[in-house]
Amino acid sequence: MMEVIVKAHMPGLVARVVVNEGDKVAKGQEVAVINCMKTELSVTSAVDGTVKNILVKEWDEMEIDGPMVVLET
Repeated sequence: MMEVIVKAHMPGLVARVVVNEGDKVAKGQEVAVINCMKTELSVTSAVDGTVKNILVKEWDEMEIDGPMVVLET
């Protein structure tokens, strides 16, 4: 098993996390949404995997490349 960290691709606030620990996700699936200057931007998984840890919660402030979700592949 390998771990993959889904990172923020834009700075902003976490609008919502749409997965739970233990969920299976597919490559390209939305895992969270960042609100950047009143625009909601989808954060997606680059791989198929299972959500191991959620590192953020709603209203957390994100920087570019900030870790959001840990996946097990």
